[in-house]
Amino acid sequence: MAAANPWDPASAPNAAGLLLGHFVASGIVTQEMLNISKKSAPCFVNFSTLQQITNMQAEINQKNLEIELLRLEKDTADIVHPSFLAQKCHTLQSMNNHLEAVLKEKRSLRQRLLKPMCQENLPIEAVYHSYMVHLLELAVTFIERLETHLETIRYIPHLDENLKKMSSALAEMDILVTETEELAENILKWREQQKEISSCIPKILAEENYPHKHDVTTPPLPLTSKVHVQMVNAK
Repeated sequence: MAAANPWDPASAPNAAGLLLGHFVASGIVTQEMLNISKKSAPCFVNFSTLQQITNMQAEINQKNLEIELLRLEKDTADIVHPSFLAQKCHTLQSMNNHLEAVLKEKRSLRQRLLKPMCQENLPIEAVYHSYMVHLLELAVTFIERLETHLETIRYIPHLDENLKKMSSALAEMDILVTETEELAENILKWREQQKEISSCIPKILAEENYPHKHDVTTPPLPLTSKVHVQMVNAK
């Protein structure tokens, strides 16, 4: 229940109200003066506004701090999250157990490493057998191709020079192929010419043996001259 305003004459009568009513009736205080006195001072209004701004700024700062904390938690989730921490602890524990086993067997391992390995092996857990098989396959393949890789590495500094030599060799090969083709064509032509000359020799011999078949006005040429003329024409 709201309390009665002692400055309001219309409220329930009390001592302050009766006194103010008497002052108004006597003219000492006017109603306007009472109304002005009821208004809050401007400085108090500014104080309340400043308080609201301060509260809002504090709330904004709080929200920014919460956002930064959420970002930090997101960035460090793989470090501080319980599941990741448990997994890392398990990994570290297994590594610690392995190191402890190595330290326990340090003397025997040192002795076995000092002497040559002959029909001996180190025990490997079953979960790592498949990885070891794959590793051995990679090692065998690498050893097989080691010499090739070394030769490739040796040839790398001379690669430009070898490429130039290959280019010049290819150019020379093209020239030789062209000359070979021309020589083959000349050989074929020469064979054809020899066949023609060979086919003409029996005819020339027959004409020498039977001169009456030719015209009297054109005496036959000697055998040697005809063969020489045909060879010149063939050339």
